[in-house]
Amino acid sequence: MISTWSEWKRYPRPGRGENIEAPISPGLYEVRYTGTGALHSFEAVDNVAQALALLQTGTKSWFGRRDARAQADLEYRTCATSTKADAKAAAERMIGRRETYMSGGAL
Repeated sequence: MISTWSEWKRYPRPGRGENIEAPISPGLYEVRYTGTGALHSFEAVDNVAQALALLQTGTKSWFGRRDARAQADLEYRTCATSTKADAKAAAERMIGRRETYMSGGAL
């Protein structure tokens, strides 16, 4: 069973005490650049909250530290599912629809 997508939320920025609001269950997440809407990442996972928390969103300096100034302005949305298999099936359907649209088949 698949639920609906959440609203878009601003991705937390380091050092601001912001939290990720996401299900602690299998599902999908999509992260995009706020300014352009370009896709940053999309995945079907076992634990949506954990996957978003571990997502690499910034650049690292030469010394291995994250450069807070280079943090991209991102937003995310989530969709909970009953199982990871349901999440993968939903992701495959979405990817198929995007490919059809981009190839002009949805005109």
